[in-house]
Order: sequence, then C-alpha cells, then structure tokens
Amino acid sequence: MNLNTLWFILIAVLYTGYFILDGFDLGVGILLPFIGKGQDARKRLLINTIGPHWDGNEVWLITAGGATFAAFPQWYATLFSGFYLPLLIILVALIFRGVAFEFRSKDENPIWRKLWDAAIFFGSLFPAFLWGVAFANILQGTPIDDTMNFVGSFSDLLTPYSLLGGVVSLMLFVLHGAVFLTLKTTGEIEEDARKTAMRLWFPGLILLIALLVFSIINKLLPLSILIPAIVVFIVIGFLLRARRTGWAFLLTALTILLMTTSLFTGLFPNVMVSSINPQYNLTIINAASSSNTLRVMTFVAAIFIPIVVTYQAWSYLIFRKRLTAEPKNLEY
Repeated sequence: MNLNTLWFILIAVLYTGYFILDGFDLGVGILLPFIGKGQDARKRLLINTIGPHWDGNEVWLITAGGATFAAFPQWYATLFSGFYLPLLIILVALIFRGVAFEFRSKDENPIWRKLWDAAIFFGSLFPAFLWGVAFANILQGTPIDDTMNFVGSFSDLLTPYSLLGGVVSLMLFVLHGAVFLTLKTTGEIEEDARKTAMRLWFPGLILLIALLVFSIINKLLPLSILIPAIVVFIVIGFLLRARRTGWAFLLTALTILLMTTSLFTGLFPNVMVSSINPQYNLTIINAASSSNTLRVMTFVAAIFIPIVVTYQAWSYLIFRKRLTAEPKNLEY
C-alpha cells in the first residue's frame, strides 16, 4: 500500500468516526423540540446527554479537514471552492450550535432560551442534511474542468441523488440520536426516545432502499456493502421492538459505518468525480501532496491519533451513566 492510498483510507476513517460520533449528537439536537416537548427541564436533560461529548466529536471533523488539506491539497481546494456555500452553511451552523450550548443557561428568560434552542435545532439540522448532499455530489460527479476547477453553480449540487443522500444522512443521524437517548435517559424520556426511534425506522428503511435502487441504476455504490447495510438496518427494527437498545445503537453506528465505507469504496481511486469528462477526475495521485509531505504526516498521525482515540474513549467511559431529571444533572 502506497502513502496516497493510506491517506485516502485514513481520511475515510476520520469522516466515518465523525459521522458516527457527531451523528448521534446532531440527532439529539434535531430531536430537542420534539422529545423536549417545550419543557425546559426535559430540554436541559437532552442537552446534558451530549454535553460532555459534542465538542470532542467535532475534533474528528477538524482532523479530517486538516488531513484533506495536507494530504490532498487539490481535493481540498476544489471541494471548498465548488462547495463553498453548503460548507459555509455547515460551518456557521456548527458555530451557532456550539455557542448555544454554552450560552443557553446564562439567562432564565424563556425568550433567550428559545432563541438558543432554535440555534441548536437548526445548527444540527443543516449539517446532518448537507453532509449527505455534499458527499453524494462528490460521488456522483460535479462540473470540474481540466484545470481541476469547479465550473458549475450551486444549483448543480441540487440533484435528485444528492438530495436523496441528504435525506438519508439526516434520517440516519436522527435515528442514531434517538437510540442514543434511550441509553442515556430514564423513565418517560427514555420511552419517548424509543417510540421516536420506532417511528423513524420504517421511513428510514424505505429511504435506504430508494438509495440502493438509485445506486444500482447509476452504478455509484458497491452493492456488496450497501445490501449488508440494509440488512443491518432491518435488524435494528426488531431490536427496538425487543427493547434491546444497546444493540440497536451499535447497529445504527454500524449502518453509518457501512454507508460511509460504501461511499469511499465507490469513490476510490478518485477523490472527486468530474461530470464533464472522466479524464478530469481528481484522484489520489493527481490531487496529492508530495511523498515527503505524506511521510511526515504519517509519522505525526502515528503518534497523535492513538492519543486522541484513547482520550475520547476515556471520556465516554467517565460519562457513561444515564441521566435523570435531578437538578444536579441539569448544567446547560
């Protein structure tokens, strides 16, 4: 395996980690006005379930972006110029979302809290949807010319396949978040979260099947990974009915893993596909940094990635207990 392939795999791993970990806390943010039911104590409890984790989860995104910039600078340049508006929306949404977590508890005024609750909701909704749109476009292809420049417009990114990808990612994250809440809460909130997950499961299955059919027609994703993802998703429904929510959470994470793996497998050896001419595709070769750069990056990654993973695993272990509605748990 050469370093170009290695870094393509590492970036895929980083995005997979981000989608699995930040996926559930984005899902919780989207569910805030629904499971929260307008009750401040319930909303505060929901926010507390992700309070110790959300910022650490976003480190995976920062690392993935940094790795893309350093390992494949041409991919980074084309992606961020062509996808400027959706990526800007994601960035602004995540900024307001992070600020909302910190500012919400600073004033007990209901209007103040509703404002920041809305920031949490939309700051979770937009990234959950737009990540699916962005990666569906990367896979399907966008107008990229022979100089590796994006020559299309924002409307070129809004195709049926990309919008379907956005709805699928949104659904997966919300379901992932609902199942996460069944593991972190008790009583009425836990039951409401399980019922919400059950309601989301069947529409989610239909969306995944639609994505499978679209992928078969356009030969975009490997069926050897997509079909197991759908089988795993079917099992989730039975586990939710049996109240085996721990296993259900593992399988929602596995579904996201399989979907992300199918995306990067279908993309390889390209990093971005040109809809103008396949010869204009950005690949792990023509979009990569020099060999010396990749070697230095590999050395640094070998040291720091295990440290980051160990720290985050420790934080999940420390904050593994369920939360209740007791005042001592309501910090945000």
